[in-house]
Amino acid sequence: MNPKLRSILFWIHLICGLIVGLVVGVMSFTGAAIAFESQIIDWADRDARHVTPPAEGTPRLTLEEMLAKVKEAKPAVPPSGVTVYPGADSVVSVALGRGAAVYVNPYTGEVREPGAQGWRSFFNTMEDLHRWLAASGDNRAVGKAITGVANLAFLFLGLTGLILWWPRKWNLRAMRPILWFRRGLKGKARDFNWHNVIGFWSLPVLVVLTTSGAVISYKWASNLVFTLTGNEPPAAQGPIAAAPVVVPTPAPGTQPQPLDAQFAAVMKQSNAWETITLRLATPQGAGAPGGRPEGAARGEGGPRGEGAPRGEGGQRGEGRAEARGGPKGPQASAFTVREQERWPLFANNTVSLDPFTAQTLKTETYADFNSGRKVRTWLRFLHTGEALGWVGQLIAALASFGAVFLVYTGYALSWRRFVPRRKTQAVAPPAPVAPPAETNTNAA
Repeated sequence: MNPKLRSILFWIHLICGLIVGLVVGVMSFTGAAIAFESQIIDWADRDARHVTPPAEGTPRLTLEEMLAKVKEAKPAVPPSGVTVYPGADSVVSVALGRGAAVYVNPYTGEVREPGAQGWRSFFNTMEDLHRWLAASGDNRAVGKAITGVANLAFLFLGLTGLILWWPRKWNLRAMRPILWFRRGLKGKARDFNWHNVIGFWSLPVLVVLTTSGAVISYKWASNLVFTLTGNEPPAAQGPIAAAPVVVPTPAPGTQPQPLDAQFAAVMKQSNAWETITLRLATPQGAGAPGGRPEGAARGEGGPRGEGAPRGEGGQRGEGRAEARGGPKGPQASAFTVREQERWPLFANNTVSLDPFTAQTLKTETYADFNSGRKVRTWLRFLHTGEALGWVGQLIAALASFGAVFLVYTGYALSWRRFVPRRKTQAVAPPAPVAPPAETNTNAA
């Protein structure tokens, strides 16, 4: 590369890093901290999600009775989602609005709070910092704008860093210091070595994380995914853009089927399911169900809670346009089914049911998505590593943690460049002075 061009690129890289480094450091640290959130919550919440089965033959309460218990215990917030699990000793999870959830004992109707409140509070704080720097209220838009710009700048830093890293000579002697850590280094040499090595090995993952982060943050980037794959971008940002399913107009006076009958109809057509979630109609302004059950994936937008499925049906901040702008009249019961044997790992099935007849109106699987929606959904879960299971999460966590060291070494190198240490020179001791020669007064 031309030395002058390389110098210009270096200074752009350095100045850009100084400007966004602190925000990138916060996002990288919090990204590493929440990498295994779902597994940790599952482990810490394991006791709260199970009940002691009563004597054989004891009937379960109906879902309507459970919802009535929840409304009695939590009258301020309407239920917005119900999640059931296959185990006889499993609770039923009921999402409340867009930010909380409770567990219900299906035999007694006992309403209990989810466990692991300390862990939940920790992850909530980390996610708020990661998304909008823990801003609140109207300031969240500002925080989100800052993190979005910092994410794009970090992508630029990664690409320009690769160009600056590119060795002038491709031989072992030139490559070794920038491909692996060297022992015995201190100060500037150590930081330079760490910056090069960590940057090189983390770059492929960081490019995926920052690119997917841009797609999550910006509608234009999300639309670009659909455009590049030859598909019409959806009206709502994100992969959830299915049109509402029209329900045939029932005869006057027809009442909806009980929720248990609707769930039973969905269970009949599901194979070895893990969870089935029903999105409940909520009063205007209450919001769509926004939480997650145990093991649910982190979403992209609003507050966190329980009761929404893992995967795209439970993403926060996406897919709510259909709830706002759907046709008036009877709405289909929207179920999200998570099966045990699935690929991709984040895939869910969406079943739209006629609530008056419990007949299936539409079933949509991952295979039914167009190419743009498939890519967009992959990017969503590649951002957290969950697309590849715990291995992907570990890789994403290590790359994020490496990015923290990139920020540290970048600032350290800049500090040494702009604020060089003054070398103190030792003052030489004064040379000994010879005594004056004696005068011989007896000379003849």
